[in-house]
Amino acid sequence: MIDPASMSDGWVYGEDPKRYPFDTGRLRRVIEKAASEAGWGRKLPRGHGLGIAAHRSFVSYTAVVVEVAIGANGELSIPRVDIAFDCGAVVNPDRVRAQLEGAVVWGISLATVGEISFKAGRVEQTNFHDYPVTRIDAAPAEIRTHLIAPTSYDKPLGGVGEPGLPPVAPALTNAIYAATGKRIRALPIRDQLTQTLKD
Repeated sequence: MIDPASMSDGWVYGEDPKRYPFDTGRLRRVIEKAASEAGWGRKLPRGHGLGIAAHRSFVSYTAVVVEVAIGANGELSIPRVDIAFDCGAVVNPDRVRAQLEGAVVWGISLATVGEISFKAGRVEQTNFHDYPVTRIDAAPAEIRTHLIAPTSYDKPLGGVGEPGLPPVAPALTNAIYAATGKRIRALPIRDQLTQTLKD
């Protein structure tokens, strides 16, 4: 069992676990909200799947549901992503939504094509000409953000820049498993779906 109070505070990016304890109620709320808004349990067309993942960092809680559509030859498309977020009181909702939308696209980019390789002790990629990023045609067709209203205003303000990113890749790979029955065990995904569906 992990006891956060006995660990250094670096494991949560600097927040003292005694001052900012892990709140499983807030984590549950974002999971339930993302699942509800995504229509978790609904009947999906063949080749579609839903995946979910959740995360906590910078005193913020995030849950992501990704819907994927896998073509007969392993082509991946992402019709929709629902992301629920609880950072406590929200000062600028539009800014928070923009951060979350960016986190979703960047998370998909890292999971599908983002790779840094090394040769002779050096990084091989030098810029975007040899480090691909997700472009508009591979981005989710729809990203829906769901901000959770705080239950009280005596909690610290949470961060919004990074907490949206970590659950994207696991939600995506869980959705792929739901659609195909095949697990993705290494990132980036690249052409693994094409290879996996041939096996």
